[in-house]
Amino acid sequence: MLSEALGTPETIALVKSRILMGMFVLIPAMAIAGGFGMAIGRRRKDAPAVAKKKRMPLIAANGLMVLLPAAFFLEARASDGNFDGVFVIVQGIELLAGVLNLTMMGLNIRDGSRMAARRKSQA
Repeated sequence: MLSEALGTPETIALVKSRILMGMFVLIPAMAIAGGFGMAIGRRRKDAPAVAKKKRMPLIAANGLMVLLPAAFFLEARASDGNFDGVFVIVQGIELLAGVLNLTMMGLNIRDGSRMAARRKSQA
């Protein structure tokens, strides 16, 4: 957001490019973390585990169906120097989807911490 508010078109294009490159690390990392989490919590039926299991597909779908296509679109537009109204709308959608994913991931971290604390107190 800072690059778009304060940066030059070249800076914005560079940031969009770096975001897109970061996706190729972030997506596999999230898939691995989600897989481990599902394997560890597979048998759990408590409320935090159920909530985490419900959120994970939403996080993945939001990432793959909104955030990733938006990142490709915005990078292409920024590279062309095309910062039109469509760019701004897609940027807004990307920001909202990103906040939604960060919120759900934060809730998953909170619930995971509670589950770990509960497990330690039972041991």
